[in-house]
Amino acid sequence: MEFDQMLVNNADFLRPFAVTLTRDSETARDLFQETIYRALANKEKYNVGTNIKAWLYTIMRNIFINSYRRKSRQNTIFDNTPNEIILNNNKNVVQNDALAQLNMKEVKKTIFGLPEIFKKPFMLYFDGFKYHEIAHMLDEPLGTIKSRIHFARKILKKQIHRF
Repeated sequence: MEFDQMLVNNADFLRPFAVTLTRDSETARDLFQETIYRALANKEKYNVGTNIKAWLYTIMRNIFINSYRRKSRQNTIFDNTPNEIILNNNKNVVQNDALAQLNMKEVKKTIFGLPEIFKKPFMLYFDGFKYHEIAHMLDEPLGTIKSRIHFARKILKKQIHRF
């Protein structure tokens, strides 16, 4: 059976799982669409004979977890006072949104200017994946991935020092 047809035949069961994870129908719809998109974008990674439902569940769960991690990082402020309190805040840390947008645009431009060998592992790390997950996805040794992410950070730090 062709991959696309298997995907269509097995996609409907994902909708209730998305609602269970997100507890919001609008967010669940977005999660479902992102899962289908990622499955299609990575169909060459699907091994024939593998349980496609389990494969799709895993993709959806990983997207949900990474999205949650990203949102958590964006809304957490670390207070460096001696008591090390973590404050959750849903407000912007930067008061000048225009300046923040300009700075973020420069940062993104710098990240996308990284050599491909460093950019790909760094972007996966930035998206919330662990070193060992990245090593598995890129089929590289763990030490190589750690090294590439380290060098990407070094390059970015040197180029973005003005912020």
